This record gives sequence, structure tokens and C-alpha cells, in this order.
Amino acid sequence: MPRLVSVCFRRAGRPYHFDAGRLDLQPGDRVVVRTSRGLEIGLVRAGPTDTPPDQITGELSSIVRKATEEDLHKDERSAEREREAMETAAKKVAEHGLPMKLIEAQATLDRSRIVIHFSAEGRVDFRSLVRDLARALRTRVELHQVGVRDEAKMRGGLGHCGRLLCCATFLTDFDPVGIKMAKEQNISLNPQKISGVCGRLMCCLNYEYAHYREAKKCLPKVGSHIDTDHGRGKVIELNVLRNRVVISLDEGRQIELPTAAVARHKPGCPHLTAAGDEHPDRAQDTHDRPEPAPSEHPPARKDPRTQHP
Repeated sequence: MPRLVSVCFRRAGRPYHFDAGRLDLQPGDRVVVRTSRGLEIGLVRAGPTDTPPDQITGELSSIVRKATEEDLHKDERSAEREREAMETAAKKVAEHGLPMKLIEAQATLDRSRIVIHFSAEGRVDFRSLVRDLARALRTRVELHQVGVRDEAKMRGGLGHCGRLLCCATFLTDFDPVGIKMAKEQNISLNPQKISGVCGRLMCCLNYEYAHYREAKKCLPKVGSHIDTDHGRGKVIELNVLRNRVVISLDEGRQIELPTAAVARHKPGCPHLTAAGDEHPDRAQDTHDRPEPAPSEHPPARKDPRTQHP
């Protein structure tokens, strides 16, 4: 029975499965594997696990060996070779006048190939560029065009929250993100606030979308009229995170109710009570809220990394 391990070739990279054979491998080990590009060094992320042959799809490659000191030294020298390849490629791109932006170069461990990633607005005819690069670098050269999201993943950077980009730290795949997710969470539709460094919608819009969608199934829509214990009114605001609903009563005043007090009017919905709320029926007049007690010390500044953009 094959013993499979998951191997990644970059931080937050997509894991690939290889046959560990009889090697004693643990997560965190560096290994040498043979890929379609040649010999490469990867990092074991999970495994090994015994896997029945009928659960394996496609051709399964085997791990060549654990990375030795010599392999690690070669990998360091490959990094220098990649920097030289980027400098050479930048000069050649300028000479050919091609509308492309170089991102990074990757050299295989056996120096049989260099892969250069670039981005461009449209298709680029780089056949003559590849020939010049192959002669200058004296090895096989491949050029791969990537999209703006992959470019951000490769380059890295900081998001609106002040943290490292999710795609460059832990996201292995890009899930679809739509403008509906921002609308469902009542987030401002300002493109500068909901777009990442790649110019596309931020991946984090997908994190809490399912919670908002499930919670709102049991709540009335904004603008609808409902009957409450305090009279009939119109829903003007929903705050899913605080589990509160603001209602404008027909008599002219506004009240704030826990979502449990409103959700019970819809059959089959669970009680959505805020944490620590012992009186779900208690309403608070939004025009008569108590002022906070004065403090001798100024309020502490919030850490911007913990705030949602």
C-alpha cells in the first residue's frame, strides 16, 4: 500500500502527493522530488499515510531522497542563479520592448531549467525572448503568464488589516468572491475598501459570508414591517455580529431588540440571542441610551489589525 506525503514547494503553495516509499518522513522535512520540471526541493506538510491504490488518481511520483546538506547548498546557489536570471530577463524584455512585468524566477535543483513568471494585460508573443534568454543563461527557459491574484500571492504584501496577505500565508486555492458577499455583510461598496492589493475583491469577504447568510435566514429583511411586543414597526437595520435589530415603530420612536425577539416570529428559526443577553425581550430606546461614565484615562486605541476594513 503506498505511503503518501503532502509536499509544498512554496509558502501557502498547493500541496502535491508523492509516494514516500520506505523513507521515514515527518512534517517539516525537506525532500528532493522529481517533477515535470526536474529535481526540486519541497517541504513535507503532512503524512505519511497509508492510502489504498483505488483512492489514488493519476500517476504517482516517488520521493527521491531526504534533502542532504549538499542539496541545501545547491538550493542556496539556485537562489543566486534566480536573481541573475531576473536581471538578465529584465534587460532582454527592455530590448524586445515587450509589455510584460517580471515577477519571479525559479531554478530547478539540477539546473536543467529556469521558469520565469510574469504578468501582462493581454497575450504576449515571447518566442524570440525565450530564445535569447536560453542563449544568455545557457539552460532551458520557460515563461509562464499568471493572473493578478497569483502575482499578489507570489510577491506578498500587507492587506487593509495590516497583516500579511492571506493568499501569501495560508490560502492554497482561490475561492470565488462576489460583490454579493459584501452586500450581505453590510460592508461599504467602495472599491478601495473591498479590493485587495491585486485589485480584485478581497478573499476575506468569503470568511464570514456563510454565517451572515445563515443568520439572516431567520430574520426579516431591512424595510419590512413586523409586529413586536412593543407595537408594529419597520426594520431599518440588522446587526448580525451584535445580534441586534433596530426597528422604527409606527408611533415614531426607534427601538433596538435582540434578534431572538424578532426571529421567533418566523416559524422554524432558532433563537439568536447575543452572548450574555439574559433578557431577549428587553428593548432599548435608541434615542435614550445612557451616556458612558466619564473616565480619568483616555480610551485605548484599537489595534488596526483586529478591525475589519
